[in-house]
Amino acid sequence: MTSSQQPPVPPTRIDFSAEDREWIAERIKTVLETGRLTLGPFGEEFEGKFAESIGAKHAIAVNSGTSSLEIMLRAVGVEGKDILVPANTFFATASAVIAAGGRPVLMDTDLATLSTSAAEVERRLTPDTAGIMIVHIAGVITADMPAIVALARTKGLWLMEDAAHAQGSSLDGKFAGTFGLAGSFSFYPTKVMTSAEGGMIVTDDATLDGEARIYRDQGKAGFYQNVHIRMGYNWRMSEPHAIIGLRHLFNVPAMLAARRRIAARYDAALSALAAGRPEAPRPLPIPKGCVSNYYKYVVMLPEGAARAPLKTRLKDEFGVQCSGEVYEVPLHKNPVLTHLDTGDLKGADAACGRQLCLPIFASMTDAQADRVIAALEAIYRA
Repeated sequence: MTSSQQPPVPPTRIDFSAEDREWIAERIKTVLETGRLTLGPFGEEFEGKFAESIGAKHAIAVNSGTSSLEIMLRAVGVEGKDILVPANTFFATASAVIAAGGRPVLMDTDLATLSTSAAEVERRLTPDTAGIMIVHIAGVITADMPAIVALARTKGLWLMEDAAHAQGSSLDGKFAGTFGLAGSFSFYPTKVMTSAEGGMIVTDDATLDGEARIYRDQGKAGFYQNVHIRMGYNWRMSEPHAIIGLRHLFNVPAMLAARRRIAARYDAALSALAAGRPEAPRPLPIPKGCVSNYYKYVVMLPEGAARAPLKTRLKDEFGVQCSGEVYEVPLHKNPVLTHLDTGDLKGADAACGRQLCLPIFASMTDAQADRVIAALEAIYRA
């Protein structure tokens, strides 16, 4: 069977086994029988097990990764203050700052990791800077994280992490989301695990933990009280969502191992393909000490390479559906955020223009990975 006759290789997918579906359905039935549909025991169990899985003291389940970012920011009070945000990130990282009353100040991108360097953080500090938001793009933690942590401490700034891409990623044994005051995670269906929709805040700070729980439930003083003490919102996670998340959390170690197996297969093949071929894509290098979750498998194209025709050819000729890029454009190229453009974000522009994400997901077979490799070999060895 030729590539065109086989089912296409999707860019990503999420899977629930028959056993998973039975486990989830049984517990949702219990929830429906009891009528406790939100902020119940399954949500509490999900929070406890998630915190334990990454070595955090507290975890607060919410209805989305976007909500988790805004809640963290509201909990520390960012009104009228500057918050450093990478230019190479998802819209929500900046929009949450704006929604919480702060001003995003964009940092440029380190092409080696698609993240931010300590030097760039220091360069962007302003007299009104209150904190720093670091994003672990594609599940890669920059080796500069210890230096960034130290810089934040020296300058008296808080550090938070948008770890939506990085659940299970670590640097020198420390998990993403635990380097700063708080970390944010997303359980959107494209992520390494899902709760259908949902997010999680993690922190070791008891005060932030308490504030986040107030904000997520309409800013009420307590679940059974209608006295509002914060400008909160309905950011709760329902019990059915928590149940789905609990089951997928149980599967995370096996799912990460599967992703890493596929990534190792890509690494070996692409290293051989790139030898003597400057036009071939190169894998995004993983920093020393970093263990990536491979939420995305990013390859970098040479400067000036045309990405769109390559994506089209992979799809039409070989049935390989690349998700394309982590982000097609940086934040300052989005029409609603052009006012954030500093005119000095060339690294972010280059990073967004040159990246390509190969298909990767936990249920991906070696045969599917080999089809991706064969497609690239056919293009670049021709």
